[in-house]
Amino acid sequence: MSGPPAPLIVTALFGKADQAWFDSLRRAHFPPERNQLDAHLTLFHHLPPSVAEEVKHRLAQETCGIRALQARVGGLMSLGRGVAYRIDSPELVAIRARLVDAFAGLLTPQDAGRWRPHVTIQNKVTPALAKALLAALERDFQPRRVEITGLASWWYRGGPWELHSRHMYA
Repeated sequence: MSGPPAPLIVTALFGKADQAWFDSLRRAHFPPERNQLDAHLTLFHHLPPSVAEEVKHRLAQETCGIRALQARVGGLMSLGRGVAYRIDSPELVAIRARLVDAFAGLLTPQDAGRWRPHVTIQNKVTPALAKALLAALERDFQPRRVEITGLASWWYRGGPWELHSRHMYA
């Protein structure tokens, strides 16, 4: 860790081709001045730094000896001021449920509430711009398979995230 304790974010990692596809969409549609991160699928937005080693341990358990997870881009989601792709993966939902149980007393309301797995490709734009992009993307939308190749945790210090741990599937 290269700074004071900070909250942890937990994400799923995509295969290279899928990550490149999501990143290209994000570069095309996210306001450039706000686009500090690669495209990502967040499992938890804010875990306390006091559980950093436990997070590493739990993510290692969830990936050890397991093959990459199959997931599906199942549709688009309006974020009001942005657009996201909905990700369908019963395996990932089960993993997150186990992690929710493990960290239950430490979760923020956002992390304890209903989880809607998604990858944001546009955010913090006017509702009209978001609605127009949603309509344009829905016209040509085709569900597609994506591969989840691992799980990662990141320190959040207000800007680009700093890697805490990465755990890859076999």
